[in-house]
Amino acid sequence: MNNFKVSVIIPVYNCAEYIGATLKSVINQDFDDYEIIVIDDGSTDNSLEVINETLRDCEVHNNIIHQENAGVSVARNRGIDVSSGQYLVFVDADDYISQNHLLELYNPDYDFSLVQFAKKEGDSISVPNNFDFTEISTAEFIKKELNMEILFNFFQMSYNADIIRKNNVCFTPGVVYGEDTEFALKALSYSDKIHVSNEVTYYYVQRSDSAIKTTEFKRFDIISIFEGLADFYKSQDKNDLANMIIHSRVPKAIFGNMNYFFHSGYDFEEVIREMKKRDLFSKLKKYEGPDKKFKFKLRLFLLNPKIYYKMWFRFKNSID
Repeated sequence: MNNFKVSVIIPVYNCAEYIGATLKSVINQDFDDYEIIVIDDGSTDNSLEVINETLRDCEVHNNIIHQENAGVSVARNRGIDVSSGQYLVFVDADDYISQNHLLELYNPDYDFSLVQFAKKEGDSISVPNNFDFTEISTAEFIKKELNMEILFNFFQMSYNADIIRKNNVCFTPGVVYGEDTEFALKALSYSDKIHVSNEVTYYYVQRSDSAIKTTEFKRFDIISIFEGLADFYKSQDKNDLANMIIHSRVPKAIFGNMNYFFHSGYDFEEVIREMKKRDLFSKLKKYEGPDKKFKFKLRLFLLNPKIYYKMWFRFKNSID
């Protein structure tokens, strides 16, 4: 099945303005023996035309798939289904990678390898998050992620394709926020260690019209994603991880996204109504983590959400 060392999977939806540059960065790799799989998810602009033009004379083996719009999760799953690489690497259609990205990620001694990324917003590029280790157990990494001790995005990693296929790890359809973290944290549970490089080789481009910024309250969907992940870990008898999710990560995810909505100018009453509709207040009350500062803010909010909001609005970044 593994005809290539790496399969690069790129879902595309209405990214005609960016996909050409993204593909050129994938083509221009200091690495041999890889394939490019592009899934056009029912784009209504000329993305497919740009894809075909960019890959027409490409010497790298490529597979262009066009499907009716079904969402990024379905597109990525389709890419996995048709892939034949030993490892899977994911690139978003409006991001780009450096010339040594695949070279840094490919390591046959590990099931998973990780590189660093920088966030690009306009002319600004964030300082990358460097780790002080070159190898880490998957168990420790998952705990650090759940405790929000590390900054991590699923596209930083290469995934052993046999593990993904054998265990039927996939992206949850219909979800646009959190499905990628779920995929990574499930996949990691089936192996024991990760190779880590501090090379910055992935550039995440934050745009004002990105999916995350235009999904309104769908950011709260990550709560159900984490609850499903807790059930998944319970099925593996990893109750410590399940408890970390329910009693720490879920409350922090609720609170963090709530503050995001406030920061983005959403109406206070509208946010509170949505939180009540989703029963998020009861889930906030389950927090049992060690973060004293968070406990204080949470206690203040639960005591009187309006007072918390007024204080947040007055001090903003100091109370986030």
